[in-house]
Amino acid sequence: MFKNKSILITGGTGSFGNKFVPMTLDAHNPKKIIIYSRDEMKQWDMAMKFKDDPRVVFVVGDVRDTKRLSRAMTGVDHVVHAAATKIVPTAEYNPAECIKTNINGAINLIEAAHDQKVKSVVALSTDKACNPINLYGATKLASDKLFVASNQTVDKASTRFAVVRYGNVMGSRGSVIPFFLSCAKDNALPITDEKMTRFMISLEQGVKLVWHAFADMHGGEIYVKKIPSMNIMDIAKAIAPDADTKIIGIRPGEKMHEQMVGIEDSPHTYEYEEYYKILPAIHGWSDDPTRIGHGKKVADNFSYASDSNSEWMSVAELRNWIASNYVGDNS
Repeated sequence: MFKNKSILITGGTGSFGNKFVPMTLDAHNPKKIIIYSRDEMKQWDMAMKFKDDPRVVFVVGDVRDTKRLSRAMTGVDHVVHAAATKIVPTAEYNPAECIKTNINGAINLIEAAHDQKVKSVVALSTDKACNPINLYGATKLASDKLFVASNQTVDKASTRFAVVRYGNVMGSRGSVIPFFLSCAKDNALPITDEKMTRFMISLEQGVKLVWHAFADMHGGEIYVKKIPSMNIMDIAKAIAPDADTKIIGIRPGEKMHEQMVGIEDSPHTYEYEEYYKILPAIHGWSDDPTRIGHGKKVADNFSYASDSNSEWMSVAELRNWIASNYVGDNS
């Protein structure tokens, strides 16, 4: 799929990029992977990891800059859009900055991809984009809509766009596992609400979902990985079973439970063995046999939410995952 191809990943110095790059180099042997991001220090740190691999190239730039994006995409075959302002409270207190990156940045990327005749783009989304109550989720919903609608060009040579949506990435920078581990040193864990639940996905699963989207997409699909849920108290028990807990209340813009497929999406959603696929309501694409493939239509009142999920991760399973996989801040 990616053999001898050039790939650009925006926000590539983050947790996802640090996992996507080595996995893709090993599994697909691309011609080149371009890391496009605005933090030169993180680029320097990441470059040290891949200093002996000429396939990994670093470009300093911002998704807010269309011209820089377009220049960086010259000769690129595929793009992974991972750049985002995504810390929920940060977005609530700095709304204009979040909009500039998550919405304007998506527009810039779409225009640059079209201009440079990129073959396909997969954008990373979030469970918070489904029925959003916070600005981060709202901007990612807008971004999703932009990428879906950008497939309207009938020219078969045009760039194709798809989206992947998943929940809490275990061990990623800024997520609950490294946060609780840091708090455990003081034997005290702050808990927002005892009833809170979250979807749980590993970085490896996220990378493989992106690979699948590139291989499967016809344009406009939103891919939702089937993953387990976990209660926040069980996460705390897995990380620091003897630590004290203190209820601090839900942060601004935070949900009690997350959704990845809402009831409103159900008329256009199909189920597959390991994922769901939300097809676009526009242009009758949700009835397109080429996009549906072997999928099975979900019930009209279907929703995929972290509190009503049929699959749950146990304390022991998370504890084993942390012991086997977690190596600290992998930003």
